[in-house]
Amino acid sequence: MSGRVAIAGFLPEELGAAVPLDQPFRARQIFGQVARGARSFDGMTDLPEPLRSALAETACVVSGQALQTLTDRDGTVKLQVAFPDGARIEAVLLADSSGGEGAARKTACVSCQAGCALGCAFCRTGQLGFTRNLSAAEIVEQFLLLESRAGTLDSVVFMGMGEPLLNLGAVRKAAAVLSHSLGRGLSVRRMTLSTAGIVAGIYELADAGPAVRLAVSLTTADPALREELMPVARDNPLPDLQEAIRYYARKTGRRCTLEAALLSGRNTSRFQMRLLAAFARDTEAHVNLIPWNPLPGLPFAEPTDAECREALRELVRAGVNATLRTKRGQGIGGACGQLGGSR
Repeated sequence: MSGRVAIAGFLPEELGAAVPLDQPFRARQIFGQVARGARSFDGMTDLPEPLRSALAETACVVSGQALQTLTDRDGTVKLQVAFPDGARIEAVLLADSSGGEGAARKTACVSCQAGCALGCAFCRTGQLGFTRNLSAAEIVEQFLLLESRAGTLDSVVFMGMGEPLLNLGAVRKAAAVLSHSLGRGLSVRRMTLSTAGIVAGIYELADAGPAVRLAVSLTTADPALREELMPVARDNPLPDLQEAIRYYARKTGRRCTLEAALLSGRNTSRFQMRLLAAFARDTEAHVNLIPWNPLPGLPFAEPTDAECREALRELVRAGVNATLRTKRGQGIGGACGQLGGSR
């Protein structure tokens, strides 16, 4: 793949300038073929053979290679993907049948960075450090690789490895490619971006789009504890984050979700839940409680079922719309906070 441009992240109008085409309409053909699952130019049989050969010399459809595929008993699939420069990331397929009868809803959880610079104390990716941002093509490729294994996917969440708002340009481009009417046509309403709370990025997302769903990894509304667990809070304090979330909701008309990783004995008490409830009411946000997924070597404990249920009851009693996330992918290191090391 070295030296060849990966076209998965190009819009139709950009392909003509990126690769040699004999006719302008070929760009639309190629874009549609990629969205429908083509992984090489050889498979694009509606293109003349000389053009396919010329394209293969200068470009590739995807640059990433799936080195490892792990499947959990609950149906979760995790891919470890390597790029030509040696950077490695992980992407996850989540299958949720909780909606009732019929086929399971399938969601791609994609990474936006190789590693992460934020260093959240309870997250495996945060312990790896930062390697580099991913390109729009590398983000789109993860969706395509997962879709090639699982069939048509229903939604995508930008909440794998890394902080999406620190690579917003590539995320914005990837969303444009996935939602393009000539290609995959995935609605932006089926896209969710999860941030650790980058205040400036939330304002930029609100003002310039895309109008995706916004999830904020809050974990706790206790300022001192949040700074201890999430160093990003030092430059993005809770009052500023509150106002940014309110602004996003006003500007987009979409309510945000607050994610709280429950750490046994650290942020599960009644006092902690009352702080979280007050923050949620102030921002009119939904709360998603996520039982912490165990990671060897980290000084935290998985919450008991009783702790999780009581935390949820406390929020509901406080008048907050809240849910408790079902554990998925834990057996393959594919659950929330576990990405960055295959098992």
